[in-house]
Amino acid sequence: MKLRSAISLVFAGLLLAAGAAPTRLFDQEPERVVRPDGGKIFIDFGRVAFGNLRLVPPAGASGKITVHFGEALANGAINRKPPGTVRYSKVEVELKGGQAMVVAPPADKRNTEVDSKAHPPAILTPKEWGVVLPFRWVEIEGWPQGVETGTIIRQAGFASTWDDAAADFRSSDEMLNRVWDLCRYSIKATTFAGVYVDGDRERIPYEADAYLNQLSHYTTDHDVQMARDTFDHLMKHGTWPTEWAPHMVFMAHADWWHTGDTKWLAPRYDSLKAKMLMDRVRPDGLVKSEPKHVKKEDIVDWPAGERDGYVFTPLNTVVNAFHLRALAMMAEMGRALGRDKEAAEYAAREAKTRELFNRTFFDPKLGIYRDGVDTPHTSLHASLFPLAFGLVPPDRRAGVADWLVKRGMKCSVYPAQYLMDALFENGRGTEALDLMLAPGDRSWRHMVESGTTISWEAWDQKYKPNQDWNHAWGAAPANLLPRHVLGVRPLAPGWGKAVISPSTGKLKFATGKVPTPRGPVLVDWKNEGSFKLQLELPAGVGARVELPAAAGSKGVFAGDKPVPAKLEGGRWVLDQEVNGKASFEVK
Repeated sequence: MKLRSAISLVFAGLLLAAGAAPTRLFDQEPERVVRPDGGKIFIDFGRVAFGNLRLVPPAGASGKITVHFGEALANGAINRKPPGTVRYSKVEVELKGGQAMVVAPPADKRNTEVDSKAHPPAILTPKEWGVVLPFRWVEIEGWPQGVETGTIIRQAGFASTWDDAAADFRSSDEMLNRVWDLCRYSIKATTFAGVYVDGDRERIPYEADAYLNQLSHYTTDHDVQMARDTFDHLMKHGTWPTEWAPHMVFMAHADWWHTGDTKWLAPRYDSLKAKMLMDRVRPDGLVKSEPKHVKKEDIVDWPAGERDGYVFTPLNTVVNAFHLRALAMMAEMGRALGRDKEAAEYAAREAKTRELFNRTFFDPKLGIYRDGVDTPHTSLHASLFPLAFGLVPPDRRAGVADWLVKRGMKCSVYPAQYLMDALFENGRGTEALDLMLAPGDRSWRHMVESGTTISWEAWDQKYKPNQDWNHAWGAAPANLLPRHVLGVRPLAPGWGKAVISPSTGKLKFATGKVPTPRGPVLVDWKNEGSFKLQLELPAGVGARVELPAAAGSKGVFAGDKPVPAKLEGGRWVLDQEVNGKASFEVK
């Protein structure tokens, strides 16, 4: 897709609202223009983006034209009746020869409401932009003649700071590469609002959506401001689901861990206490759900049909898992801020309640977790969240991970982030990649094969008939592939220390670039015959290097020289921290 750096000051807007990450309109030429018949032109911009059109008709042109905007095709033409919240719009405008005009549909009341009892205010784009909507294709009826360069331009909204060269990922599996491309672009395309929104239906930040978006933004671009602006917005405009509140603790922790910035965290720490579900904690430390929570607010997964039959009870496994994870994060952040007394209290509470959590919810006969008290039901969710959050005792983790693999993708795209993390972090990387690329309609392969260019809100239309086709919470591989397949993760706040621990799966090679606040980390590994790794770290970053140990491997070498390393859990862990450029081979 062509992006013009020179933007017309008349038609391009710049969002610089108080503290907001800047966004702007970028000019994009069509990738393909065809004339199916003499009176109509069909235009393909290659990918969906949020924007509108700028038209410059030929001198002397007059009369009405009809412009169709579409996010979906049907029988080679724009789908005039797309499903759910998939976008189509039709506009009639009068041409004035040689005069540029912006063409856009009327505003959609649903995603521009600022005074609604049903939900927090929608995020508005700058008035000078005109109305924007997500579209890829345009049909124009009555256009007077051919399309010359600069006569039909899409004005597409993105973060003005976005850097297409900030990150990269390639592997030996072309479908996995396409998944990465889809998910990375999904993060870019949904920066149009200046904060993370839940797609085009409402254009409202939600806490869980925002956290997943934040994780992927960090691995695809340099910006940290958009996540911070979204956090501050959500502290003023929180939403209703129970587990969404602890996601605010997750967001603050992710910012601190990525940036190392305690100055941003310090004035926000106390406000996070209201997001830990402490008002619902019983004397024994477990979180209780009242009837109103059971009926609506305890969400587990969304949409409701994706809960794998989860049985809601007054003591809910998933809700308690979120509470415990928030306690652990508050203890870590408290120590970093010098709030030692509070940190110690949170840590002690977490340890005591984690022991009770496992006694209460774990089924020793089945080796997995029940949905809650007073039910024998064991959904995927009741085990995936405890494993992802580090609540499962070490001697039980392998069994829980094996069960999750067998259960499969019995969840929506939202907890799929946590499911993939749990599998990768517990030695099931091959199985995680298999699920990511599985045939059928519950994988990212399915999204790619559908032809979408932005990730969906759900695995398929049938699972959520009103879904958006522009939902960043469905783009988890944008962070999963750099963090686990390339294996690049911070080991300390601010990336002073990192871990390089690639998960190879069935791949023969993977190479990529991962942005950090200190500069990019470059990784290139090959896994044919022996495992070879080339690594380049930015200045100031020291890495713990963990390399896959093939059966029968004797150790790690740099050239012909052995490198001191210990075999731990199927990986060769180097004794010494690595800095700068390095190359290793496992033989």
